[in-house]
Amino acid sequence: MVFSSVIFLFFFLPLFLMVYFSIRKELRNLTLLVASLVFYFWGEGRYVIVMILYMVFNWFFGLIIEKYKKQEAVGWAKFVFILSLVFNLGFLVFFKYFSFLVDNLNHLIVFSGKQFLVPNIHLPIGISFFTFQALSYVIDVYRGDVKAQKSIIGFSMYKALFPQLIAGPIVRYRDVAYQIDSRQVTFRHFAEGIERFIVGLAKKVLIANNVALLADQVFQMNGQVLTAPSAWLGVVCYALQIYFDFSGYSDMAIGLGKMLGFDFLENFNYPYISKSIKEFWRRWHISLSSWFRDYLYISLGGNRKGKWHTYINLFAVFFLCGLWHGASWTFVIWGAWHGLFLVFERMRFGRLVDALPRVLRHGYTLIIVLIGWVFFRADNLTAAIAFLKAMAGASGTGTEQLLPLLNLKLGLALLLGFVFSTPVYTRLRNACDNLSFASTKGKLTVTSLYRAGFTTFLFVLFILCTVILSTNTYNPFIYFRF
Repeated sequence: MVFSSVIFLFFFLPLFLMVYFSIRKELRNLTLLVASLVFYFWGEGRYVIVMILYMVFNWFFGLIIEKYKKQEAVGWAKFVFILSLVFNLGFLVFFKYFSFLVDNLNHLIVFSGKQFLVPNIHLPIGISFFTFQALSYVIDVYRGDVKAQKSIIGFSMYKALFPQLIAGPIVRYRDVAYQIDSRQVTFRHFAEGIERFIVGLAKKVLIANNVALLADQVFQMNGQVLTAPSAWLGVVCYALQIYFDFSGYSDMAIGLGKMLGFDFLENFNYPYISKSIKEFWRRWHISLSSWFRDYLYISLGGNRKGKWHTYINLFAVFFLCGLWHGASWTFVIWGAWHGLFLVFERMRFGRLVDALPRVLRHGYTLIIVLIGWVFFRADNLTAAIAFLKAMAGASGTGTEQLLPLLNLKLGLALLLGFVFSTPVYTRLRNACDNLSFASTKGKLTVTSLYRAGFTTFLFVLFILCTVILSTNTYNPFIYFRF
């Protein structure tokens, strides 16, 4: 069950909200916990046990670490902390990387005549997200940045919170600790949440799903016959798909959070307007990039131990960032590709880029990002290399292959994608909200007309999305690897 499904929109969410707001506030955390477990069980069945183990063990780890820290038993606190890291990372490695490791080991020992059976291990959806969420909690408790949550209901609710459970953003405990017991829902926040959710739903349904059709079609073509225009259009469509899918789900998560009284931090900030790879990672998947910065990059020494140590740290962090996204060498190379250019931008190359005109800096960033997306999307390295060769014109540059791929629906989705990859909507929305209209007693004011018009627009947008979802079975979920 995903947010952009008829079951969620017309069954799960309305029923949950009706129950949630009809009971006493003291029971809302428990209600939200139960609803979150049902939400996860709906899609993952018995693997909800993995989520429950994460809840119980990390709650205990936090309490024990804090207890030993207070008693100044530093050695025991460190031991429990290391145990918590082993527990959390152990689960992640087993479910996500064990088969990958065995497969690569088989390649290394192929000449020995021995081969290990590669196990087919189910990957619980969202395990990367809730593993990093758990790690941030125990690390912050160990560092003394937050107090351990005493209530297992409160902690478990935070851990399983369904708005951000399977697709992020990675919500850190310290950012919502106060809201676990003291959140309030106002009409304004609830209305803002509805707006944010509908906007995110529209990103997913109207843009991401439509450009995904062509992206899938192009990436499934044989790279030996794929022409350059088709390849470039395919990777541009995929770039729009992954952005509007990820940011759309983040918007829906943030909107759902607001409806329940939570304020989640922003996760995307128009990354495709960036003028460097460094800026891109300040705008793209902010909860992930900031997690790696705060818990890995700084822990490795950051930029405090000289430039070469900084370069190594940057590259190592993005190598692991790529691996976090999936157990495949294509993801690893994608992460290393970004890490390489982040290192370059720290060197003299970065000063050369900064000296370029704005349009060239923007063009440079988009080209690097698009090349990286080829590795991210391709099924394997062979397919990625063949696709890059096609982009370079190895299979021709004619448009005969491209024309049959084009249609009006794709054109509209591309136009919307290009426009809303920029802050146009945000700026227009803020400008309208900041307008100061004179009030006329007993008459319709410009303000009331604007609000009525905007509410109608959101309602029509929601109806349009639900009609499309109910009549179209194509609704890809691209987070299954995470």
